[in-house]
Amino acid sequence: MEQENQESLKGKVIVVTGGTGILGNSFINGIAEAGGIVGILGRNESVARDRAALLIDKGGEAIALIADVLNEKELHAAKNRVLDQFGKIDGLVNGAGGILPEGVLMPDQDLFKMNLEGMKKVMDLNTWGTIIPSQIFGEAIAQTAGEGSIVNISSMNSKRAITRVLGYNMGKAAVDCYNQWFAVELANRYGDKIRMNALAPGFFLTEQNKKLLINEDGSFTDRGNLIIRQTPFKRFGNPDELKGALVWLLSDQSRFVTGAMICVDGGFSIYGGV
Repeated sequence: MEQENQESLKGKVIVVTGGTGILGNSFINGIAEAGGIVGILGRNESVARDRAALLIDKGGEAIALIADVLNEKELHAAKNRVLDQFGKIDGLVNGAGGILPEGVLMPDQDLFKMNLEGMKKVMDLNTWGTIIPSQIFGEAIAQTAGEGSIVNISSMNSKRAITRVLGYNMGKAAVDCYNQWFAVELANRYGDKIRMNALAPGFFLTEQNKKLLINEDGSFTDRGNLIIRQTPFKRFGNPDELKGALVWLLSDQSRFVTGAMICVDGGFSIYGGV
């Protein structure tokens, strides 16, 4: 069984947006460990190239793709680079997104003076930063491999009111709506050949949220403590704990699964607090 899991993506070409981030690093490593060929897409060229080189040094196959997920021209160029080198695309992970400083409303700030442009920017990044790559790389999946899997990244913020980050909440809620809607449309047109699902991480420490959750001395902030109390496992997640669910959704082992949201959250989404 272990060997089967290690080769469950063997020969499949998977593009990962946000591949230069903390969670993205776990995504690309998980895909490579399962035998997949990885397109590491992000705006940080040096990180993308370093990560691709590291995977290649380990005996894998990878390509660095420099693009902004909101820039269609750059995404088309990245798609063409993948097709020129590997001839097909089998899957996409929409890992790009997150929280921006201008999209955070602190408790001492006026609710009716919140930065609406900042909230809109975060919502657009998470919503359209998922939809646009799906249009471009999804079409390539249909035209080249003929079958494949697209995995969106949802969040605990999409189903519950998580304070301070309205734009992120709304963006991820839109991703959930899109995940279900597009999965049905794919099925109507391609049967069971092209699937779309979502992975919903709980609370993991990343560069974007670390200042909200961890004090400079390493202790939890009040917000961090609130999250821990609401998480039955009483800890934050380790990014590598996302690998198994992601690889499963990308692989043929989940071929009868579409429009689903898989929570990897230590029980946060089900806990009533009592």
